[in-house]
Order: sequence, then C-alpha cells, then structure tokens
Amino acid sequence: MTERSILAGPHPKVVVKAGGDVSVRGHAGDRVVAQTASKWGLSVDRRPESEFARARAVIGDQVLFDVRLKLPGAKASTEVIEVKLIGSGTVLVPEQAVVTVYAGKDIDVRGVEGQVDAYAGHALNLQGIRCLGHASAGRAMTIESQTLCGNEEVFQAGGDLRFHVADLTSVRLRVKDIGGYWEARLGAGEKSVYLKCTGDATLVTDQPVEALPPYFILGKIEKPAP
Repeated sequence: MTERSILAGPHPKVVVKAGGDVSVRGHAGDRVVAQTASKWGLSVDRRPESEFARARAVIGDQVLFDVRLKLPGAKASTEVIEVKLIGSGTVLVPEQAVVTVYAGKDIDVRGVEGQVDAYAGHALNLQGIRCLGHASAGRAMTIESQTLCGNEEVFQAGGDLRFHVADLTSVRLRVKDIGGYWEARLGAGEKSVYLKCTGDATLVTDQPVEALPPYFILGKIEKPAP
C-alpha cells in the first residue's frame, strides 16, 4: 500500500485523476490523503491554479488527447492540490474542499461540503454531497446532493440515471432516456436541468411535478426515502 498526504487547509481545491476506480471521502482533517494498492503508485502535488489549462478531446469513451498547457505570463492564483493515481485508490479530502474528479472507471464521492464535479468512464456515485457542479458517466449515475451549483446544467450517463437534488424547488426539467423524451416543471422553473441517459432516468423529489406540453408526459418519479 502506497500512501501520500499533504497539508491542504480547510477549504482547498483538489483535482483527482485516476486511471481505474477512485473513492473520495470528506473528513474532518486539513490534509489530503491518497492511498493505492496499485504497483504503479501515485503522486500528490501542489501548484498554482493559473499554471495550467487543460485541452481535452473525447469521442465516446475514448480520450483522444488530454494535455496540460502552461499559460505564458500567468500570475500565481489559488493553489490546487493535484492527486494522480495510475491505477485505483482512495482519497481523503477536507470536508469543505472543492473537488474535481476524473477516472477511467468508477467514481464514488461521499461527505464533501464544497462543490463536486465528477467525470467517470464507468459508473458514478455521488452521495451526501452539498453542492453538485458538473457530472457525467459512461455507465450508470446516481446523484444525491443538497443543492445544485449552476443554473443551467446537463447530466449525461451511458446507463441508468438517478437524480436527487434535495432543495431543487424551481426548475425546468428535460429528460431523454430509453423511454423517450419528456419535460416537466417544478415551481417557477427558474433553473434548467437536462438529464440524458441510455437507460432509465429517475427523478427523486418531494415537490409537485407539472407535465409540460406538447405531450404532457411524465417519466419515472420517486419520493425521497424518509
């Protein structure tokens, strides 16, 4: 087992990149701790956020290129903790961290209070997070979040998609899944969410859901568990 940790403070920005599966957990400490059983090991670095930009092109599940470009003349800005796992592993982050996770296979994130963005080649599971940013998955996706960070978001999965944002009370929802296309509104429809998946999409909400024209169709809707 290889382990590395770094002092990050209570509100760090953390980027996790894994070639295999990765589990990310919020904890009460102020360190980022990464572990892997892979013989390929891991690395943990600290660098200014302005040091690099990402250029990425994807067709289907295949990444054609993923290049980090140093920005000429860029001034130092917020520091980012970057964790790289060649294989699979686990990462502990401070509870208030802002986290972005990329993985070639499965991602599982729990107990993070800052914004979470996640991009999984296989399954994605976000549980007990406070603020949902962007998310996509090559296979199934399960989202359990307290709030939605943006006002116009698209969530896409290559399997079933289960979507629960607890305080989402005013949203215009568009859904395209294996059963076809439907639209609905919760409250005044101030935010916009588009759910796209090749399996079944499930909206979990305790709010009244209004079917919208022209077809007035509703898909699978469930109440949250007590």
